[in-house]
Amino acid sequence: MGSEGRSIARKPRFLCLHGFRTSGEIMKIQLHKWPKSVIDRLDLVFLDAPFPCQGKSDVEGIFDPPYYEWFQFNKEFTEYTNFEKCLEYLEDRMIKLGPFDGLIGFSQGAILSGGLPGLQAKGIEFQKVPKIKFVIIIGGAKLKSAKLAENAYSSSLETLSLHFLGETDFLKPYGTQLIESYKNPVVVHHPKGHTVPRLDEKSLEKVTAFIDTLEHLVMEEDKNGEENTSKPTK
Repeated sequence: MGSEGRSIARKPRFLCLHGFRTSGEIMKIQLHKWPKSVIDRLDLVFLDAPFPCQGKSDVEGIFDPPYYEWFQFNKEFTEYTNFEKCLEYLEDRMIKLGPFDGLIGFSQGAILSGGLPGLQAKGIEFQKVPKIKFVIIIGGAKLKSAKLAENAYSSSLETLSLHFLGETDFLKPYGTQLIESYKNPVVVHHPKGHTVPRLDEKSLEKVTAFIDTLEHLVMEEDKNGEENTSKPTK
């Protein structure tokens, strides 16, 4: 059952983190493959990563520049450069543009989105912003830096999560590992590769049910917040 017939105080608010060497504008185009009935139920903020593209972008000739990257890495994806600066930038943006209920990430943005709730829960990162309650992971994977992974995935994450796994996505095995870090993940399988997929009837059903849950939780949280602020202090 969808949201018809019930009043939504506000839409769940997401910060959208784009893929490697793309941009917030490109992710906006990618996500708008989804039906209006899905997009219109979410408050989406699209952000450019802090670092200009330092090499050739895979989307050159498909999407117009400029292109950006969140951080850099070695060939094995085990060592990262500018990762701390990226997190500082993200937290600063979340303070200035927030508050946010959750994150939506694709590719490198999904790797970030999937690891941040655990780092926040451990008290290591993102202590100046509200708890990340929801994540939508599209073509994601675990952080492979041993130190980061130890903190990000050391305990099963209670963050509500929706994961998109592409049948021919080169990151699929790693995206599957990431799913195992979350307590109650909702998983959408699609036949494509490393892309933001269109939603068929079955996946649309799963996504709609997930958004129903988010709306309910946001409404309950806001209602409880209002009740708490309206109570007289003794």
